[in-house]
Amino acid sequence: MNVTRYRTSTARWLGLGVLCAAAALAGCSDKKDKASQTAARVNKEEITVHQINFLLQQQRNLRPEQADAASRQILERLIDQQLALQKADEQKIDRDPRVVQALDAARREIIARAYLEKVGEAAAKPTPEEIKKYYDDKPALFSERRIYNLQEIQIEAKPEQVPALRERLAAAKNVNEFVDYLKANDFRFGGSQAVRTAEQLPLSSLDAFSKMKDGQAMLVPAANGVQVIVLAGSRSQPVGEEQARPAIEQFILNERKRKLIEDDVKQMRAAAKIEYIGRFADKAPAAGAAASAPAAAPAAPPAAPPASGMTASDIAKGMGIK
Repeated sequence: MNVTRYRTSTARWLGLGVLCAAAALAGCSDKKDKASQTAARVNKEEITVHQINFLLQQQRNLRPEQADAASRQILERLIDQQLALQKADEQKIDRDPRVVQALDAARREIIARAYLEKVGEAAAKPTPEEIKKYYDDKPALFSERRIYNLQEIQIEAKPEQVPALRERLAAAKNVNEFVDYLKANDFRFGGSQAVRTAEQLPLSSLDAFSKMKDGQAMLVPAANGVQVIVLAGSRSQPVGEEQARPAIEQFILNERKRKLIEDDVKQMRAAAKIEYIGRFADKAPAAGAAASAPAAAPAAPPAAPPASGMTASDIAKGMGIK
């Protein structure tokens, strides 16, 4: 029985025409509101605007003029999903043990991540002074930012061969001479070239790159040997403090959130009674050791900045900001 019929029936019993009219108006309003929230019906099952908006919010860097097209794409995906859900329901797929396990794992992940994100919300925003200090402390990333033209050589080598490779690289007049040495000594290697901006390089290695001069090379450990990186050339392209400010603020805030989450997990582990059983007991971590906490948000892949310069979004991606 819907709201209108129920209220109209009640009014008839009371004999009050005013209540009947009011109930009719309320019923129309409810139906109108419900209709405005419905985006589509799939075999009588509704897909709502709220569902679309929720998924729309997950799309990062979406421009306002793209919202309508993105909403329609999401709606089509939700329709396909709803059709599959209805067929799955007919076939009782939700009772499959693997599906039950997957649902349980997803539920645990979502709830645990929501808790950790709530912990991270206590992080304080950085002050203007802290943002300026970070900018001043990272000249290679901002005021002295460069674009690097790199030649990369991946070399398969045993640990005992690395010192000789390092010495030969230091003595070589140029990269071609070093490559000739690799060929003459039957080293397996492969080469590539890349143009990378400062924010696309590992933050921990950026200072070392910033001190290199054109033509210089460095040797770093790699999975199956070493990697030689030659700075073939570079050019300056600094970033001003105002342009970098939003990315720096977000980066510092994310770091504070990460620290709060890590500390919270450590405290929970310290307070809990954790017992490893069976084969897991043999290699149990030392008391007080904590597994790394899930990040507050999934990582975003770095993207190359436009040739004309850097945007705040480019800086953020390069710094690993979600």
